[in-house]
Amino acid sequence: MCGIVGIIGHEFKVTDLIDGLKKLEYRGYDSAGLAAVNGQELFLSKSVGRVDTLRSVVEENKVIKGGIAHTRWATHGAPSDRNAHPHTDCTGKIAVVHNGIIENYQELKTELIQKGHKFKSETDTEVITHLIEENYKGDLYKAVLDTLKHLKGAFAIAVIHSDHPNVMVGARKGSPLVVGCNNELCVLASDVTPIIKYTRDVVFLEDGDVVFIEGNKMKITDFSGNTVIRKHTNITWDESAAEKGGFKHFMLKEIDEIPESIESALVGRFDDDYNPVMHELDEFNIEKIKRILLVACGTSYHAGLVFKYFAEKYLNVDVLIDVASEFRYRPIRIDDETLTIAISQSGETADTLESIRAVKKAGGKVVAISNVVGSTITRESDVTLYMNAGPEIGVAASKTYVNQLILLYTLALYMIKKRNLWTEEHKKIAKQIVSSANLIKKIISNKEIERVSDHYKNYQHFMYIGRGVNTATALEGALKLKEISYINAVGYPAGELKHGPIALLDPTFPVFAIAPKDSLYEKMRSNIEETRARNARILTIATEGDTEIQKISHDVLYVPEVHEDLYPLVIAPVIQLFAYYIADKRGYDPDKPRNLAKSVTVE
Repeated sequence: MCGIVGIIGHEFKVTDLIDGLKKLEYRGYDSAGLAAVNGQELFLSKSVGRVDTLRSVVEENKVIKGGIAHTRWATHGAPSDRNAHPHTDCTGKIAVVHNGIIENYQELKTELIQKGHKFKSETDTEVITHLIEENYKGDLYKAVLDTLKHLKGAFAIAVIHSDHPNVMVGARKGSPLVVGCNNELCVLASDVTPIIKYTRDVVFLEDGDVVFIEGNKMKITDFSGNTVIRKHTNITWDESAAEKGGFKHFMLKEIDEIPESIESALVGRFDDDYNPVMHELDEFNIEKIKRILLVACGTSYHAGLVFKYFAEKYLNVDVLIDVASEFRYRPIRIDDETLTIAISQSGETADTLESIRAVKKAGGKVVAISNVVGSTITRESDVTLYMNAGPEIGVAASKTYVNQLILLYTLALYMIKKRNLWTEEHKKIAKQIVSSANLIKKIISNKEIERVSDHYKNYQHFMYIGRGVNTATALEGALKLKEISYINAVGYPAGELKHGPIALLDPTFPVFAIAPKDSLYEKMRSNIEETRARNARILTIATEGDTEIQKISHDVLYVPEVHEDLYPLVIAPVIQLFAYYIADKRGYDPDKPRNLAKSVTVE
């Protein structure tokens, strides 16, 4: 996820672009840049790091008539000045900023190089710039339309040309864009935050929209050039609320972004027949792998537990998982038939990094799963599978946990396919993963989660229980609740209750039971009955249509029916929202829980 802002119209200062970019910094902050037109000259400024670094290298009082700016969260090419947006064409007259992923960029790049185009960066975005150059015959709008026909993937773009200082063209497919105009100028941006300084009357572009802006006027068309009419919206949020998209906290906003985040993670991961695609691993001898070793910490460890259950069920290999802070201090046995997977949202987790170094020292190969391009873990691993979740400001993982699950399921399916174990059941699972964003949209909109949370906000203890793959879900649910609401929450495999944990239960110690309709459902019912006998209040997550579970639960939250191995994916936003509402009702800031950091770079 990246942030785009463009301003066209009446003369303004270049720092107005930077001010707008600053409001989008939550969307990406590994590099920033701008392109602006002064007369008929295009000039660029770029910098690695946050927007304030860019501010320090531009001429503050420089007056311009139009410009675009971008704050980046890397997906192709490490953070650097040359990979920072905007990107220009061979003539230096066209500049483009882009949010999203162009799936066919390598194919397009090869064709463009054969035609004589010179590339300066490692990004997928630069192909857009050169395609526009290739199609440009004096009409920027038409050149953009012609270019869009060749792009596969998700994108939001803004384009300017030095020969047309009063014109900007934007287009959207899968990534957001908003436009607003006043009497003097128009502003195009990834969200409303840079716009409301100028106007509160905005238009949210829809997928397949192109906006042609000239001065303070705009026209919206489809990709074929046909005019479309879009609704105008009046924004009533104040600027600080707008930074969070109108949400009270970043965590709630980031949970709401999960469907979009899933779509980003899935770009290019399945072909039209739902076969998994992981070109990063094509050179690995997956067929000979007999042992998989996972190392991770915290939420990433729980995602790894889901992979362990799923992979062992279908791959017929041993899957070992360890907390990185323990793994690094034990003897390590690695051979050519062992694959190590290291999971770290930040790519900087100290214990995970040291575990990778230990594996590499022993001659092992490491596949990293991370959200941060160019982070230390991604540089020191053999291959990285990127989450593409965009920046996550809230300390408690939400959308990054879901994207970890998406990648790990896909990785397991890829290995199943490579080992000739593929069946119709696996295709069914793949189809449900591909469509999971739509299911989760429905789950996130369920107001019952907030209502039910009110019953539990004053408890000081909580026990989460689950079985099979949802043991990991129980552990993750307990972690979420304890880290942001400070409730003493514990998670256990439900079958372990009778081996000690059940001694804790009484009316002051409620139980959160993960009990979807799966092959262990009847066992879970028995465990719920055990907790009922101790007079504990019981909140159950169940599959839609299961009315019987209501007879043994005080409260029930429902999720859609999916393949039994995919329930961790659809239950994740429920446990996140439940923890969020509890923390908020108790008066705590879920974005900044005490004593915790987003990236744990110390032992």
